[in-house]
Amino acid sequence: MVIAGLTGSIGMGKSETAKMFRALGVPVYDADAAVHAIYAKGGSAVAPVEAAFPGVTGEDGGIDREKLSKYVLNDPAALKKLESIVHPLVGLEQQKFLQESADSGADLVIIDVPLLFETGGESRVDCTVLVSAPYALQRERVLARPGMSEEKFQAILAKQVPDSEKRQRADYIIDSSKGLEDAAEQVKALLPRLKACDARAWRRRSEKS
Repeated sequence: MVIAGLTGSIGMGKSETAKMFRALGVPVYDADAAVHAIYAKGGSAVAPVEAAFPGVTGEDGGIDREKLSKYVLNDPAALKKLESIVHPLVGLEQQKFLQESADSGADLVIIDVPLLFETGGESRVDCTVLVSAPYALQRERVLARPGMSEEKFQAILAKQVPDSEKRQRADYIIDSSKGLEDAAEQVKALLPRLKACDARAWRRRSEKS
């Protein structure tokens, strides 16, 4: 089974591209969705995060992200503490997804991770797919979002590896600048190449287990 890492900076169209893979029958693991799930009522992160940052549990029984952000905003030590709790839990969810996909006979899965290169995640997948578009279009898309400002956009970019560097490091690139239909054709054409990738990462995991 080949594990492909899908990534892309804010406003590049990564989420839409993930939907295209799903539409073609490829199992997709959404890292952001996994975090939301473990933060929700009954989620595995609620108790340990509340213990580390008292008062962040909301009225609905899940983690209130706004309250949590007050702890970690501009506090690298607090953020590192939070990551030490959340990352292993998300990792367990990912391993569960991979095992279930392998058991079902999948020959390719997509791991959708926004900060793949920023976190060294490319070493844990067999190949990488970057969704990219020109900066002007990226900026236009992001600033059209509710509550977004130029300042927020630039602050987010500052925390991400530059798109130009990601393009050099990625194995494959989906150009999202020509619309959804064109991007969907690129995804369809890329499938055979992804399935032909050396499934080295999954074999390493299987050997360790």
